[in-house]
Amino acid sequence: MFTANGRQCIAAVLAAVVPTGGRCGVEALTYPFIKGIAARLGVTLVPLAMDEHGVRPDAVQKAHREAHLSALYVQPIIQNPLGMTMPSSRRTDLLRVVEKLDLTVIEDAVYAFLDDEPPLAALAPDRCVVLDSLSKKVAPGLSLGFVVPPLRLRENVMAAVRSGGWTASGFAFAAAQLLMGDGTAAELARLKRIDAQQRQKIAVACLSGLEIQTHSKSYHLWLTLPPHWRSQAFVAAAARRDIALTPSTTFAVSPGHAPNGVRLALAAPPIDQLETALRTLAGMLSAKEEDFDSTE
Repeated sequence: MFTANGRQCIAAVLAAVVPTGGRCGVEALTYPFIKGIAARLGVTLVPLAMDEHGVRPDAVQKAHREAHLSALYVQPIIQNPLGMTMPSSRRTDLLRVVEKLDLTVIEDAVYAFLDDEPPLAALAPDRCVVLDSLSKKVAPGLSLGFVVPPLRLRENVMAAVRSGGWTASGFAFAAAQLLMGDGTAAELARLKRIDAQQRQKIAVACLSGLEIQTHSKSYHLWLTLPPHWRSQAFVAAAARRDIALTPSTTFAVSPGHAPNGVRLALAAPPIDQLETALRTLAGMLSAKEEDFDSTE
């Protein structure tokens, strides 16, 4: 079924599988807009501890013991903001816990086109609702959203889409049919995969020696800042150099628990501008925060 964009997919599925006042487990650092969506629906987001492989299964068990979880919202492929893809061993362990606790997985696959990994739903089709959108793989102006629920949830999700007014427009649907039918969407996705890998190589070279977490196929990366820089201050200093960054607080589910880092989005700038900006950031990180005049 279809919505106008990826955010509406999230809203519809949350409304369908988590009751008002219910709890949904999410990655401790996650897609920022789910916070506002959940608040409007009366859903409590429960941050789940992560490691280099993604959400920890023991964190899901711990959260469920503390109070009942209705669902999990995860991004197993090219996670936003950390860029990681969940390995097969972690997928198996996580889905074992999901089955044991009788949870529904809301699987956001919006960046999955950049990698070759199958969705979690391939392993647990009755447990997972897959969300996707054309905005990343085709263009921001074509933001048609896709929801693929298991049969047992189909009617609930359809009812949520209708009652929320989240149905796709006729124009977007027709445009998507055309671009997917003639192969344009697939070709754009292929070219973007090549482009993302090229930009990652540039980023890794420019930020050599700094602590980054990323994926060779991702359009973004996570940069951990040295102790003498704080996230908000670094974002402000970069802005004075016409470089827009996203601070860690934007992605943290728990206020006051954001790590000292920033997300770097690599997709938008032209290649030469991207390289210049990354080298500027590297130079800033090698300097002390007090070396930058806050009024400049």
